[in-house]
Amino acid sequence: MPSGAGVRKGTTIVAAVSGFALLARLDAASAETLRLLTWGGYAPDAVIRKFEAENPGIDVEVTLMNNEEMIAKLRATGGAGFDLAQPSHDRIYAAEVESGIYKPMDWGRIDQSDIAPNLIEAVRTNATVDGKVYAFPHQWGTSGLMADTAKAPGPHGWEDLCDPKYAGRTSMRLRRTILLGTAFAMGKDPFAAYADLDGYRTLMRQVGDKLVACKANVKTYWNGGDDLAALMLSGEVVLSETWDSTAFKLFGQNPNIRYVPPKTGALAWVDTFAIPAKGEADEAAYKWINFVLRPDIVPLMSESTGAVAALRNGIELMPADKRKALEASFSEQDLANMKFFANIPPGIEDIEGEVLDRIQAAN
Repeated sequence: MPSGAGVRKGTTIVAAVSGFALLARLDAASAETLRLLTWGGYAPDAVIRKFEAENPGIDVEVTLMNNEEMIAKLRATGGAGFDLAQPSHDRIYAAEVESGIYKPMDWGRIDQSDIAPNLIEAVRTNATVDGKVYAFPHQWGTSGLMADTAKAPGPHGWEDLCDPKYAGRTSMRLRRTILLGTAFAMGKDPFAAYADLDGYRTLMRQVGDKLVACKANVKTYWNGGDDLAALMLSGEVVLSETWDSTAFKLFGQNPNIRYVPPKTGALAWVDTFAIPAKGEADEAAYKWINFVLRPDIVPLMSESTGAVAALRNGIELMPADKRKALEASFSEQDLANMKFFANIPPGIEDIEGEVLDRIQAAN
């Protein structure tokens, strides 16, 4: 009967709608969130969109922090709240020994075929605790100086930030990098001093004295790359401590603004992947790691960060303008003279924190 047919048709529609609703609820329930704790620029929208398109069951949630903030957050939560973090290679060991905030990494789940061997070794050396490795390399770069070469021709050393001829036109970031660079400028090797906490405290006291005396030379202390970029492009600052990636970005806008490896050697870092101890999405984390290290994704990432991927051909995969800036800044001798940040033993950052507080508070 027509009426009967109508009933059956209506029942089918209701069942279909109910079925779609159920599937939608199941899809929502099965969707996984990858909670990424990383640096600004390390999770650009274009990369997230591509990743989520290839992995429709994973949503990426990004929180931006620096090294100190990442470690403080993970210590406060006991390694909970995030599924993948990106601390620098020298910030793994002490945090893990003191607080147990990471899980050992399973390198067998990561494609290592294109990774630069020296960076693998650097991270393995610095991130191994009791025979287990707690990180994997992602991108590398250096910290040094940035100069408007039309107004502050080089070469330069860290000590030039305090040169009276640049009074009121220099800048720096009040973090441990400026302490280490100043120590090298004083003819000391701060990394070699790590083994003796009393000796390191004495060295940092001397560094602090120098940087307190330098405050009158400093226009302002920068906090992030955007702050520093504005200062350099406006001409308010002509010489600053910097990440190389910030200088590479500005080179395209003003070719007089260049990265300058200090005479004592640029300080080299490797930003890594590390899985928090109470992360809940390990599978998604390893998928993200493999994805962003793919040669087709690396140029998008380096365009955003200005840093070099940890691949053998990472420099070649940089966008052309960034690669040109790097090549204009580094000679082969500069590359050979880089000083990789050394593993930070427990107690070192407490000493540095006291010195930084003293500099900040000084008139």
